[in-house]
Amino acid sequence: MDHGNVIIRFSGVTFGYDEEKPLLDEVDFSVREGAKITLMGQNGAGKSTIFKMLTGLLKPQEGEVHIQKDATIAIAKQVMAREYMEHTVREYFAQAFPEKLYDLDGRIRTVLETVNLKTSLDKKVKEHSGGQQARLLLAFALIQEPDILLLDEPTNNLDKEGIEHLTSFLIMYPKTVLVISHDADFLNLFTEGVLHLDVFTRKMEQYVGNYFDVVEEIAARLERERMQNARMLKEIQDRKDKINFFANKGGKMRKLASKLRDQVEDAEENMVEVRREDRTIRDFEIPNQDILGALVTLTEISLLKNGDPIRVPVDITIRKRHRLIISGPNGIGKSTLLKTIADNLDPGAVLGKDVSVGYYRQDFSGLDFDSTVYDSLAEVMVSESNEKLRAVASEFLLTSDLLKNKVGSLSEGQKGLLCFARFVLQAPALLILDEPTNHINFRHFPVIAKAIEAYKGGLILVSHSPEFVSQIKFDETLDLGALAAKFTEPS
Repeated sequence: MDHGNVIIRFSGVTFGYDEEKPLLDEVDFSVREGAKITLMGQNGAGKSTIFKMLTGLLKPQEGEVHIQKDATIAIAKQVMAREYMEHTVREYFAQAFPEKLYDLDGRIRTVLETVNLKTSLDKKVKEHSGGQQARLLLAFALIQEPDILLLDEPTNNLDKEGIEHLTSFLIMYPKTVLVISHDADFLNLFTEGVLHLDVFTRKMEQYVGNYFDVVEEIAARLERERMQNARMLKEIQDRKDKINFFANKGGKMRKLASKLRDQVEDAEENMVEVRREDRTIRDFEIPNQDILGALVTLTEISLLKNGDPIRVPVDITIRKRHRLIISGPNGIGKSTLLKTIADNLDPGAVLGKDVSVGYYRQDFSGLDFDSTVYDSLAEVMVSESNEKLRAVASEFLLTSDLLKNKVGSLSEGQKGLLCFARFVLQAPALLILDEPTNHINFRHFPVIAKAIEAYKGGLILVSHSPEFVSQIKFDETLDLGALAAKFTEPS
């Protein structure tokens, strides 16, 4: 597809949070006006750093970032900032503009229609579900009508309808879009090129084509590089064997050994630096508190129908090994229901006596962001053990250095892994998981699904990831959309 002039250009950009370990090393790439580009890379490769440079939050230590003169940029972030939670929808969108707009309400309604969200402009941000907040974040970027739209995991928390709506919008959007996402099907529908940032070489490579074709091309190139290196390694080893043989001889043989050493050094320097995938967590087991009888009994639940709260009778009992999946559209009350069950304050949702609950909140609000990672793990342990804590943390890629950091400094993916590490140490009787894969690297999905499938306690899950859900067998489905549709006011 033909596009206009270059709107973004990185020229020899080098950057690192630690001077001894640069994150980007002389990165070069360009993006033309109107292009729809995927930014790929392993965890920690620097994708979010690229976005921060584009928005001006970070400056390169070497090289230059060129953005077309007067081009406007807006970013749809992954998570709603806590300082906005008490704002009304109107107050939230007002932050997008430096001056007061007299037609702000009209603009907000138009952009909310674009992201398929119905809500009151006087409603507080915190009163919206995770999926609704994801749409607010996207709408916040779109209302600015930027020349360059940056999307960071935009499908997180969106239901199928929301993803379809977003995809249609992006296909029609006439300006430049850069997107970070692990949702391959979503990316393949509208992106036309890939920027691949490698965490080990710290270089950027540019590919043209749809997402699936590019992923195959990268995989094929990786295999060619592995084969080339295998051949070179064999040649190097052959020469080293000869060096060892000739070095013990005299005269010309020693000179030949010296010449072979030089050849080995050259060959090792010329080996292709093969891309290595980032580490995947190892298989793990979540122990469970052994409780006989009902872990939670649901007789009546609250949900929203056309924005109004309703109470609906149900008959569900969760015991050991019983798995319930809750489905329904964004905004119907799935996250609220999970919180109600975990808090045990609703007579229609009663926890059994002494039941320990492992609760994964999609916004990580159950974690103390000011606590260290070590203390966050220690607080859920039944009996303290420094050795066990560190061993479990290591299994979830939480290194000794990270254990000293505050929870708030972790990436969203690391916070997700922290939650699962806490479950391993906590050994809960009941797991309540609200979109547990939203921010986690897709390579970890099978490992997490396997652990949940093997978990012997009770499970209640909300997830919009069909790939993840398909790996777990469920005993029961609670469809809130169907319940709301059947509901009639009591006479």
